[in-house]
Amino acid sequence: MKKLGSSGFIIIAMFLGILTGAILGEKASIFAPLGDIFLKLITMLIVPLVFFSIISGAASLGKTKSAGKIGILTLAYYLFTSAIAVVIGITSGIIFKPGIGITVPKSLLTDSSTYAAAGKVTGFWDTILGIIPSNPFNSLTTGNILQILVFALFFGICLSTLNEKKQKPLLDILDTINEVLIKMVSKILFFAPFGVFGLMANSIALFGIDILALVVKLFSVFTLALGLIHFIMIPGLVKVFTGLNPIKFIKTLAPAQILAFSTASSMATLPVNKQCCEKLGVDNATSSFILPLGATINMNGNAMLYGLVSIFFAQMFNIELGTTQYIAIILTSVLGAVGTAGVPGPSLLVVAVLAAAGIPVIALPLVFGIDRIMDMMRTSTNIFGDASCAVIMDHIIKKEKHS
Repeated sequence: MKKLGSSGFIIIAMFLGILTGAILGEKASIFAPLGDIFLKLITMLIVPLVFFSIISGAASLGKTKSAGKIGILTLAYYLFTSAIAVVIGITSGIIFKPGIGITVPKSLLTDSSTYAAAGKVTGFWDTILGIIPSNPFNSLTTGNILQILVFALFFGICLSTLNEKKQKPLLDILDTINEVLIKMVSKILFFAPFGVFGLMANSIALFGIDILALVVKLFSVFTLALGLIHFIMIPGLVKVFTGLNPIKFIKTLAPAQILAFSTASSMATLPVNKQCCEKLGVDNATSSFILPLGATINMNGNAMLYGLVSIFFAQMFNIELGTTQYIAIILTSVLGAVGTAGVPGPSLLVVAVLAAAGIPVIALPLVFGIDRIMDMMRTSTNIFGDASCAVIMDHIIKKEKHS
């Protein structure tokens, strides 16, 4: 019999938590400490993980200037499509309102009122000034995710401009720290089934069994929004920039999409994705540069989910989001993908996005239970976006050669 993976244990723990909550009712809250410990452990790593991984990622990306115009265009394309994906997720949440339809306990609403206060609309320049840290060390100690992102990104890009001899010692240290942090994440994930059990049992105790209807609603909206990105946005961009028939593009990439869906790994799908792109006429040199970069930083599906989940929880807790919060969600989702691709699972970055927007994370386990299937779907879209960039950039290169 095939060994049950961590995702399998988490799914089993989720159902056991639901069953326990349904049977014990409010008494199931006795298991809340298990969930609280798990969330504390996750939250403990957010600031150092985001800080060090973004610096390391930005320093590596800064080297794309050696690839000239195509390197800059590739990075711009990935960031642009990820930003559009977040906006699609946010818009889908606003239109379909998946987080509305359940009564949240007054005690939780009282606790979350402090978050709502942060949702007031601020001016454009106030927003810009607010994300620039006056003291980066203070941002680190207070956990201001947006300010940490801005400083780390700036630091990493400037680090990439130094000569290689000066870069190497610090990059080696950063890589070592990142490896240690990822190792810590993997250790924490051993506790994940117990944490998810406690969180889910407590969620049913707090919100009642009706909360599951919201999870189904969230998954339905997620599927619709992802379909829009996968079958409309990405093939549409290929058609606009290259003239390639969208149906041909989708069919040629089918083997890579299927593998991505089954493995939920962009890196594991890389060789097949490369072969599919070559069938579309993409040069080996182009795909060898663009696809690995995309597998690391291009997370259209993930970016959309973060936007959607943020709206989902904001609606659950009746929090009015303002301009600052929407900008925080978009920036944290897009920039976060640059440095945290090596982290197992998406849960950590979800916490970072919610924290940046000032949204409570208490109901986060509702997403954990269905995340495996959503991860498979997202990965298929992520590698599809990588391939679209390779096809478009290859078209630009060949066009310039013949001009």
